[in-house]
Amino acid sequence: MRIAVFGANGPTGRHLTDQALAAGHEVVGVTRRPGSLGARPGLTEAVADATDPAAVDAAVRGTDAVLSALGARFSKEAITLYSASAGAITEAMARHGVKRLLAISSSVADPGWRPTGAHFFNHVLDPLVNRRLGRTLHADMRRMEEVIGATGLDWTLVRPSGLFEHPVVTDYRTERTSADGVFTARADLAAAMLRELEERRHVRAAMGVITTAVKPNIASLIWNEGIRKK
Repeated sequence: MRIAVFGANGPTGRHLTDQALAAGHEVVGVTRRPGSLGARPGLTEAVADATDPAAVDAAVRGTDAVLSALGARFSKEAITLYSASAGAITEAMARHGVKRLLAISSSVADPGWRPTGAHFFNHVLDPLVNRRLGRTLHADMRRMEEVIGATGLDWTLVRPSGLFEHPVVTDYRTERTSADGVFTARADLAAAMLRELEERRHVRAAMGVITTAVKPNIASLIWNEGIRKK
């Protein structure tokens, strides 16, 4: 399968690209940074701003599926990357007859998401980090979900919980809408997306992904994922 990966040089995009290539897929790695992906068999670099319709159109043309791993940092200012890129990507897919789309959102997009037994997270971290520091980011994720959900594509909205780095795929679980857990390793998120691409268990639905085998350091997670500059 020929897959376009948007945000291919980002934290999750790198895992997606590596795992897709290892599985034998052809990957069009979409990035704003020329030369950032390196040369590898099966990998084609497409330089594009994901909110530029013409550039996105060129990247999507000739692919069989699109995976979006685009991401932004927390900001007090309005964030539009998720919704603007969703518009450009879905319009390009419709023009070229590409039906399958998986886009990373967040468990926070599910208003009913509250991990079982996670008192400190539910009452301290979630209100402070997700609902306050990440307010504008998650608002745009919800707009992205609305844009994608209104299309006729075979979409899956992929909702991880707190993202963290782990070098290899571990035990993880997927659930419809959102998953009952606090953390998701990026390697597991990528593996879940590629499995869903093949199995199609959550077409035109949201899929939660959580890691069950390992946990991150909370302070490092907040700093690395939400506060530290790129």
